[in-house]
Amino acid sequence: MSKLHIKTGDTVILLTGDAKDRKKTGKVLEVSPKEGKVIVEGLNKVKKHVKPRKAGDPSGIIETEGAIYASKVQVVCPKCNKPTRIGNEVGKDGKKNRVCKKCGATL
Repeated sequence: MSKLHIKTGDTVILLTGDAKDRKKTGKVLEVSPKEGKVIVEGLNKVKKHVKPRKAGDPSGIIETEGAIYASKVQVVCPKCNKPTRIGNEVGKDGKKNRVCKKCGATL
């Protein structure tokens, strides 16, 4: 996979998972187009065993966010506040804009 419909900083909603995790929202922290995955703030918490690399670094068991496949999340439109697909539209100035498919607002 090389191109994703999700960018860093987007607010997304989780579409899959059990009842307690489904429909949770969060902000995208990192996007990995090569793997087709995203890291979302507050979702898919994993525990890692970490050694301190230098003085003052935290060590022990640390809880961080794990990667999720991009197909399992959907962008939430900031205007209509609903999960939506993303469309592309060329503006009058010649630039491509990301557009909400439900309300037509520019993202």
